[in-house]
Amino acid sequence: MRANCVQICAQTLTFNMATYIKLSLDKRRKDIKIFPLIFRLTHNRKSTSIGTGYKLSASEWDDKRQKIRSSFKGTESPSRLNNLLQKKIARMVDILAKLEEGDKLKYMSVSEVRSHITRTTKKVTFYQFAEKQIADLIKANRIGNARAYKHALKAVKNFRNNKDFTFDELNLEFLNRFEKHHLAKGNKLGGLSVYLRTIRAINRKAIKAGVADKEGYAFDDYVIRSGKPEKRALTFDAIRKIASLDLEEGTAIFRDRNIFMMSFLLNGMSYVDMAHLKLSNIVDGRIKYSRKKTDEPYNIKIHDQLNPLLSYFTEGKKKTEYLLDVVKSENPIESYNQIVWARKRFNDNLKKLAELAGIEENITSYAARHSFASSANDMGIPLTAISQMLGHKRISTTQAYLAGLRKSKIDEYQDEIMDKLSG
Repeated sequence: MRANCVQICAQTLTFNMATYIKLSLDKRRKDIKIFPLIFRLTHNRKSTSIGTGYKLSASEWDDKRQKIRSSFKGTESPSRLNNLLQKKIARMVDILAKLEEGDKLKYMSVSEVRSHITRTTKKVTFYQFAEKQIADLIKANRIGNARAYKHALKAVKNFRNNKDFTFDELNLEFLNRFEKHHLAKGNKLGGLSVYLRTIRAINRKAIKAGVADKEGYAFDDYVIRSGKPEKRALTFDAIRKIASLDLEEGTAIFRDRNIFMMSFLLNGMSYVDMAHLKLSNIVDGRIKYSRKKTDEPYNIKIHDQLNPLLSYFTEGKKKTEYLLDVVKSENPIESYNQIVWARKRFNDNLKKLAELAGIEENITSYAARHSFASSANDMGIPLTAISQMLGHKRISTTQAYLAGLRKSKIDEYQDEIMDKLSG
């Protein structure tokens, strides 16, 4: 800072004694107990405020030291929040110092000074950044992710009545209010967890892009509650029952049984990825393909069990044609919608297959993938190998995938422990 024009005293930053900025509670309203925390800007004896996005009670604010007390419940780390606020003041002071050096400050009104500070320090808003991420995902043909981002953004806009905000306001209080708003409308916890994971992903990308402060990252303090139903992996016996069903060749259910088995035999390849497979992806007895979701490569050996299924889908096809004949358009949005509708019909037929095979579990397009992962885990295949087989970018994703082992397997482990104890 410039010593000739800036005097720092008790967190109050002063310019020639005529201009200063400090943190304070806005207590003008007497009918409330929780007050907005603001940057109070005073210039030529006139004052205005700049919001911080936080609200505190009087007991949670140390006015003498101009710091949030450790008793503040709006964050798990008041000290980290204090550091963030001091960084903001430092940025504002730097702007004021430059105006002073240019001999402009004394000629400006308080509203002009405020406008200059907020304009100069204005960051990319949450809506702006999220919209750009959606556009980038669509451009990269990651339509499923783009769709998830759109749904999360719509939920936030509904919560905020379309009022935009900066990442500074994406604090613990914001997340708690968003959660209450979502659940108060009778919505499920599963939907909430999906929205919050997407908001968290957007926040992380904003930090990486330099448009949000790491110190203000609220997800270190907020725990996303999982609302996912228990994943039900099928046993090898159940998989064999589906494979051995005597079905009429050429029917839709025959075709979808083959797709299900092909998914399992292709290391649990997702329906979306199988829908994008072309004959050209079959090279030297292997399937070579990159996942649509993560761009991680698949390189899978074609075993004897897989050959009859592949023959069913490859017969008469050209190198450029899709194996499943689901995708009809090269437009990424249109092709994604075609896959969504085809997957819905696929799931309907999987329910019929479960009934025919005498399987009680609810089977969806994800069952083959989870069953493959769970079976590999049960067989003691190393986690790193399972992660590569599934096409995961991170081991942590695979760990989360396998977190819910089948209850039957847990029962087996428990029986082993009890047998050891009784022996």
